Amino acid sequence: MSSAVAVLTAMITPAVLISACGSMILSTSTRLGRVVDRVRTLADKLEELAQKPPSEAGERQAVIFAQLDKLTSRARILQRAMVSFYLCLGMFVATSVAIGVVAILEKPRYTLVPVIFGIIGACFLFYGSILLIFEARLALSTIHAEMDFIWSQTTKVAPAELVEHHKPHFVHFRSHQ
Repeated sequence: MSSAVAVLTAMITPAVLISACGSMILSTSTRLGRVVDRVRTLADKLEELAQKPPSEAGERQAVIFAQLDKLTSRARILQRAMVSFYLCLGMFVATSVAIGVVAILEKPRYTLVPVIFGIIGACFLFYGSILLIFEARLALSTIHAEMDFIWSQTTKVAPAELVEHHKPHFVHFRSHQ
């Protein structure tokens, strides 16, 4: 009886990592959805700008094209991360199953199989996490580029004394990126 409990306990252990994979899949899926929504919003804005004279729309169109380029990269990175997390999930489920199968077969030479599945799953989890770090950095650069554009547009229409008053804050913010 105690060996059966030990096997069940060992099979449940990967459940923590399976749960972690689920959380990563959910958050990555949400991030990907936001990227897709942003692309659609920018595509609509680009369509609106196409109706305006080039003198009015040119600078904004350039900013939108740059954002779309970065959003495309972000979407690809997020898709790779999702695949990595799904593979990770599969490996941790396989680890749990392998623990049960090895216990049933009672063959000591197969005890490495669940360990190998677990290590492969951990590698996929690590790789997906690294991809999310790259994606977050890319997202931050997109935000900074958009804020720079908004600042440049605002300084054209705002009173000079207001721009001078807030310029040190903006310069301070940009220097701490």
